[in-house]
Formats: sequence, C-alpha cells, structure tokens
Amino acid sequence: MLDIKSFIADRVSLMESSEIREILELTEGKNVISLAGGLPDPKYFPTEELAEISAYVIKEYGARALQYSITRGLREFRKEIAAFMERTGTPGEMPYNIIVTSGSQQALNLLAQVLVNPGDIVVVEKPTYLAAINEFKSVGALFEGIPIDDDGMRTDILEERLKALKAEGKKVKVVYTVPTAQNPSGVSMSNERRSHLLELAEEYDFLIIEDDPYSHFMFEDVDFKRLRSMDKYRVIYTSTFSKILAPGLRLGWVAAHPEVIDALEIAKQNADLHTPTFNQLIATEALKRGVVDRHIPKVKEAYKKKRDAMLNALEEYMDGAAKWTKPVGGLFVFVYLDENIDTKEMLPAALSAGVAYVPGSAFYVDGSGRNTMRLNFSYPDEEEIRVGIERLSQVVKSYVRGSV
Repeated sequence: MLDIKSFIADRVSLMESSEIREILELTEGKNVISLAGGLPDPKYFPTEELAEISAYVIKEYGARALQYSITRGLREFRKEIAAFMERTGTPGEMPYNIIVTSGSQQALNLLAQVLVNPGDIVVVEKPTYLAAINEFKSVGALFEGIPIDDDGMRTDILEERLKALKAEGKKVKVVYTVPTAQNPSGVSMSNERRSHLLELAEEYDFLIIEDDPYSHFMFEDVDFKRLRSMDKYRVIYTSTFSKILAPGLRLGWVAAHPEVIDALEIAKQNADLHTPTFNQLIATEALKRGVVDRHIPKVKEAYKKKRDAMLNALEEYMDGAAKWTKPVGGLFVFVYLDENIDTKEMLPAALSAGVAYVPGSAFYVDGSGRNTMRLNFSYPDEEEIRVGIERLSQVVKSYVRGSV
C-alpha cells in the first residue's frame, strides 16, 4: 500500500498550522461571534474608489497590468511606498532598498529563509505574533523569549540574557519585534527602550526585524519613533497594505539594507517570481490619489470606538474574573485568566456558547500563557462585541467555579 506520508519532507514537521486560520474555518457559516482573527472591517474598504482605480489601471496600462513584472516590485510602486513612509515618520527611504512582497506574511517567510540557519538564536517578545514564531521555527531557529510590560519589550531583561548567552559562547542572530501597537497585546515600546534596543544591537551585533502592521492605528497620544527611522543599517522594516487598504490585494513590503533586499529578491524569485502586477498598480494609484491617506483616519476612528466598546464590555462582564491589556493601538486586547484555566481546553465550550477567540499559548515560544487569550475588536460590530464578551464571560465564570 502506498504510504504518501513517507514522501513528505522532514522539514514539514517543523511547520505548524495557524491556530487563527483553523478557528476561522471552525466559525465560518456558523452562528458564532468571532473575536479571533485580525480581520479588518469590510464596511470600511474603499470599494468604490478601488473599483474606479481598477478600471483605470486596465484602461491606462493595458497589457502591462496583466504581464509579468520584476521581482523587486514596480519601481513606481516602491517610489510611492518610500514617499508614504516619509509622510508617516520614516524619512530617507530609497526605492532600491524596498522589495514588494505578497503580504507581510511572505516578508516574514522570506526573511526567515535568508537570515536564519538551523540553530541560530532568534529573540522574540513574550507574547508575540504567532505566525512569526511559526516562520522562524520552520527554518530551525532557537528562541529566546523576552517578557513585555506596558512599555513593550523588557530590554533590561534582554540585556541580561545577551550577557549570559555571550558568556556561554552563544550569539543572537535576530531580534524580532512588533514595537508599535503590538500583536497580541496592543502595547507599544517606549522610545527609551527603542534606543536601548538599538544600542544592544550594536554592542552584541544582531539585526532587528521591525514588524509594523498597526502603527497607523494609534488611539492614544503616544510618542514613538519607528526603529527604521532611527537606524537604516541594522533595522529591517516590514509592513503591509492589508490593514490600511485591503487584505485581498496581498501587498506588503520590506525596507532594509540593500544586501538584505538582494537576498530577499533571490528568495522571492524562487517563491513566486513577483507580486501581482495588477495589484501593485492599483495600490500605486491608491497612494498617488490619496486614497490610503484618507482611508486611515476613518478606520482609526472606527476601531477606537470598537476598542472602547470591548474595554467597556470587559469591565461590565469580566470584572473580577480576568485582567486585560488596554491597548494604545492596533486590533487586539489580550486577556489573562486564572492560572488554573487552560484557554485551549476552554475553546470548545466557548464555541458552543457562540463566541470564538485565539488561545494565548500560541503566542508564547515556550508554551506558557495557557491562561491567556487574544480578542479582536476590528471585525465585529459594537453590538457583537458586547454580546460576544457577555457570552465569553459566562464560559469563563463557569470555569472559575469549576462547573465545566
């Protein structure tokens, strides 16, 4: 009998499926309020403007819009990205130092491939973006998890670990961070810690990957500098149009030292040749016409209201049963339950009660955080948020009482 499994490469065992994707599949078409995925609210997609732009691109660019293009990304698109970065706080970016990717997830995939050898040490926050963990794990990285607080990554603890590792003859290769409106916690790294992180990078000779999907959705007046604006040599910056325009376009980008970009270009050639030309031209026009710049404030205002709705609902229904972050930006609230509760085990009960979340342990490289969960407020409407939190509170309280 043919054993198909025996043909699967060993490296696949290092890969893990996304718990978020699995939960989205479980809730699709069911009467479940999903507080799980980090989906943008489709009500705010600029559909009419994108429809007009799409027709213009076909008419104006014709066959070029439907043809193969260069791996690095269309030069006019990279020029507009550089100008956008300039407008939003990261000046001095050159188009040659930018590569366009099929979403920021591909950027992380390619960065893991070109930077990390099996056994290399990668530092991440505890908790951090689960798909980034999976990308680095798939190439054989070893992890150092550094805790966070309201001011982001504890760089003082990072410094202690760097000293200890050096004494053991070990060296960190990369620090991966979501410093602004962090996923999953919503906290932001203070400028003091950002400066300290860059000092440590210089002293201990490592690179920094700054993952920045959420900085355009800051709800509080928090002063922050993007790491890329502070250091163009050691900082590799990645971001996405999924949150600020539309995720279906699958457009992201990396800005980095040209030698890193050259390596990413080779890796991308082997992955998908290039990001769709048509989509790049749509986004180019959206940037030129100011669609993105006008879109961001509208979405930010809507998400701030939703964040407040979730915090108010948590206060009303979960007070005394849980603690939670108060995000300064982004799309998520991170919840801490009684240490005896395992949110992965509790998830089926929550789904039966009509609400979904992402168990928090997926965001920890060491498997801790089993009593935590991530809640999304960008996709559901305010009433769904209230009802969802009420349903979730009933499940949580029943676990606290030990009756489930």
